[in-house]
Amino acid sequence: MRVLLQDDSSAHQFSEQLLDIGNGKMQIDNTNGMITLPENFCTILQTKEELVECVFPNIIQNHRSHDWLAERSILAPKNIHVNAMNFQIQEKLPGEVITYKSIDSVMDEDEAVNYPIEFLNSLEPPGTPPHLLNLKVGSPIILLRNINPPKMCNGTRLAIKKLMPNLIEATILNGKAKGENVLIPRIPMIPTDMPFNFKFAMTINKGQTFQICGVNLEESCFSHGQLYVACSRVGTAHRLFIHAPDSKTKNVVYQNVLD
Repeated sequence: MRVLLQDDSSAHQFSEQLLDIGNGKMQIDNTNGMITLPENFCTILQTKEELVECVFPNIIQNHRSHDWLAERSILAPKNIHVNAMNFQIQEKLPGEVITYKSIDSVMDEDEAVNYPIEFLNSLEPPGTPPHLLNLKVGSPIILLRNINPPKMCNGTRLAIKKLMPNLIEATILNGKAKGENVLIPRIPMIPTDMPFNFKFAMTINKGQTFQICGVNLEESCFSHGQLYVACSRVGTAHRLFIHAPDSKTKNVVYQNVLD
């Protein structure tokens, strides 16, 4: 649907190429199991620096525009690459870095001796921030929990306005409450997919619809349909920027899922 809504003569071809990716019809090189992304499907970039510059051009001058921030993002398959990209982009912003540390603890005191604090600090379960969360005023952030739905829910994007020891003031970038200033407190977060319970203080699947989208494929997608989902965040080829060495990447599609 997002493709059909674009006033672009190439949108039809882009939609057909998207379907070929989603249906696993792109020709696969049997020697390495990879596909070659078509030149007219997106803008192929050979370095992460090029990707950042294409998606966030002149970021020092533009980052204070909330409309500009809201319409663009870079996606990656794994958190390790997301964190690296966030660090790289945030370094370009002016201002002081404020670090928030998680307060990790085992909920069952009898198990505390088996799980040292240093070990807990090293974990990064899905849906949780890192132990050391480095932020700057002006940085875009995304909520990982429902705090006050529908205004502040999982996936809401915001821009930081003020950083305080136990509170963040931010401006909502998307949704019906766009432009509203809100306060985000420290809250306990208790993952349920770990072998034990503990609490502490934007991958592809967290993506939304954007005007400009970058995809970092220095490491290929690893789950069914992940490449299709990433590329479908925009509606036309000229708004999609992909960092893929030699224009090659893996496209994981399980045909039995589609049948």
